[in-house]
Amino acid sequence: MTIRIFHASSPGAVVLLAAAIDAGCFTEPDRRILLLSRTGPAPETVADVSTSVGFERLRTRFDAVLSWNDAIAPFHPDGWHPRADDAPLWERHFRRAWGLGEEELELVVDSPHAGPARALTQVFAGTPVDVYAEGPGAYGPTGEKIPPLTGTRVRRLLHPDLVAGVRPLLLGEYGVEPRTVPAEAITKVVAELADGEVALPAVEEPALLLGQDLAGAGLIPAADEAGLRLAMVRGAAALGHTRLVYAPDPYAPWENPAAMRAEADRLGVELTVLDGPLPVPADVLMQRLRPALVVGCTSAALFGAARFHGLPVATVGTGLLLECLAPYENPERTATTLADAVLPGLGDAESGVGVGSAAELDGLLAAVAFAMRPKVRSDLRPAAERYFAAHLDSRTWRYFKRRRLASLALPGVVPARLAFLRSNPALRRVVRRARALRGGRD
Repeated sequence: MTIRIFHASSPGAVVLLAAAIDAGCFTEPDRRILLLSRTGPAPETVADVSTSVGFERLRTRFDAVLSWNDAIAPFHPDGWHPRADDAPLWERHFRRAWGLGEEELELVVDSPHAGPARALTQVFAGTPVDVYAEGPGAYGPTGEKIPPLTGTRVRRLLHPDLVAGVRPLLLGEYGVEPRTVPAEAITKVVAELADGEVALPAVEEPALLLGQDLAGAGLIPAADEAGLRLAMVRGAAALGHTRLVYAPDPYAPWENPAAMRAEADRLGVELTVLDGPLPVPADVLMQRLRPALVVGCTSAALFGAARFHGLPVATVGTGLLLECLAPYENPERTATTLADAVLPGLGDAESGVGVGSAAELDGLLAAVAFAMRPKVRSDLRPAAERYFAAHLDSRTWRYFKRRRLASLALPGVVPARLAFLRSNPALRRVVRRARALRGGRD
């Protein structure tokens, strides 16, 4: 008997897993368990995924639904993982608590380098692992170096085809092969949810503004995020949209929409704020409202609106995010780079560089991934050097930091006449020794 445990922390993740099951991406196990988690700085204030609109229709794919937060309370789900010596004890505990017995297990998790997924792969050591990515993070490097005993167990990476023709980089250091979840399976699941009872305002072809908890994630100051919300209202109104619907991030703390309402009144447009008691997945909003425009920053829903729903989209704030993200390896950099490069901006000042072919976009992502995680993806250095040599100009500098490229001795900051020094191993040893000595004095 085989039991497959699916971990999810958002409605979008459950939609993707349901679509993957319907599309036959998994062999039929004897039992499926959906393990839900609530993450964030204060998970106890976040709505449970099981309360989202349409969840009861999705849960029919699973034999049981369990809570990771309840299982490890009072530990924080984002930061807790077992000590190596304690992992066997936790495995026995979970097997008993969840009724797993001694059956064979398989794991389906999102990010094996962090959060609940990391803890699960450590607790159930030796268990085969499938990884999925619901958003554009699939096109970036693994967040940090994961242990070989975990990486070698990952069989494949499941992901929606958010950017046509572009190959994901996540877990590429272990040769993990990506597999696309068919778009028709995703849209079929979304249509199933949209057919249910969803309390939404009757607004004809609005501009849908997607909120995102950027300040809560520590990406930008709260004042800047408030400014982005106002920019969405102004930008949509400037394009001639008179009916706006704002969908706050359902898993962020409550935000006062008074400033947005005041700005809408000043511009003479109608603004409806979705503040219902139950979270509504963004895909369901698009299916039911059929907006004339979808505006957002870097969320996966923005990519899905263009790719799966055929809706016009526009980004706002990507330039600000590219400038503010710190450190450079911040995992949100991949999504921000993609949104800025391939999606149109809401105004001329926010327009991306307009990367043309999929090959050029592959090169850009490889260069960003190497600059983010040079130790994890050292194999991408040649691709990064080719990209910098051919494409680093005033259009593409926005995706990189000069100091970062200099520290990696990459083209663009090292003078051409000294380029040969980049590959000199003796010089590299001297530099490393000098840095170590300087660090010791500090």
